[in-house]
Amino acid sequence: MFVFVCVRCGAELTAALSQVPLPAHAHQKYGNGLQLPVLMRSGTFAVKPELWGPPWEKIDPAETPAQGLHAPGAVVIAPGDTRGTVLVPEKRGGACCGFDGGDGPNMACVACGLLVASRIDDCSLWQAVWLAPYAVRRLPVEGADAGPSSWADLLADGAGVPPSEPIARWGAPFDASDRWHWSPQWVAAAGQALAHLLVASEGRAVTVQDGLAAMMFQRALDTLLPAGRPARRAVLAGPGQPARNADADILLVPSHPQTGKAWTPAAPASLVPLPFGVWHRLVFPEPELSVPASGTLPAGVLRDDPPTPSVHDMFRIDWDVFQRTLIRLPAVRTPWLRDIAENLTQHLHTGLF
Repeated sequence: MFVFVCVRCGAELTAALSQVPLPAHAHQKYGNGLQLPVLMRSGTFAVKPELWGPPWEKIDPAETPAQGLHAPGAVVIAPGDTRGTVLVPEKRGGACCGFDGGDGPNMACVACGLLVASRIDDCSLWQAVWLAPYAVRRLPVEGADAGPSSWADLLADGAGVPPSEPIARWGAPFDASDRWHWSPQWVAAAGQALAHLLVASEGRAVTVQDGLAAMMFQRALDTLLPAGRPARRAVLAGPGQPARNADADILLVPSHPQTGKAWTPAAPASLVPLPFGVWHRLVFPEPELSVPASGTLPAGVLRDDPPTPSVHDMFRIDWDVFQRTLIRLPAVRTPWLRDIAENLTQHLHTGLF
């Protein structure tokens, strides 16, 4: 475990934290005016490995604070895990409801005044604190991490992410009249996985097994990939799953939430990683509750387990996550995939993203 301290005065700026992978939705902007929750689980941190923006975009890391960007090595934590810091209200950026980091770091070390972090909590953004890599350093603390959970333990915990959820407007509590939305984590996970699916397709059509997985990917795959040649098959696989579909070409597998490593089968295969919580719900979907044909319950019958409200909007993949993932995969240099990457904007009007 580690604590992060100020490089100028050495004051502790965080609680003791364990490192986990950067979530796929770390930089996501979802909807308009919606109130998203905290990005990181308390007691954890993740490190940003690269600059935000296309890989061909030349940005001087020294200029990133002024541009509101998070430089390589920036550390993201839950706001409640900060210690010894104070917000600088004058540096709220162009936000409308909170802080968006547009003016660079907006949190200062209480002990010496050095700007050390950016608090992000504006509408439609995940709430987080990004520690500036040039302003902090991490120190090990006593007490070793417990080590990553086994796949069996993760399955036993059953920590699946529902595909839809209620999201309130900023500054207002959720009530029964508010809309349900596709989970921001699901649309971000779909964007990341779609990029890997395209690489695994090798330029051929791909069919995804029926159910939620097909809802997430099939429409986009049919649009972006050519028809005609024998299609490759993509199926769900992972720990605790029977060894079926041996003839599948592509496996949709979970990534470990603590290490980021994808589950690996015994036999070689093309793997497409999914966040564990999304994969878990795909493999173990919520059972459909029976509803009377009339749409109402008989008189005198009470029920306290109503079905999850339906999301009437079509499932749309997160454009930014998909594009950012695709252009960083080495395979994007192949002619057919580079052609897709350079002509993505023509698909924006199709409702895929």
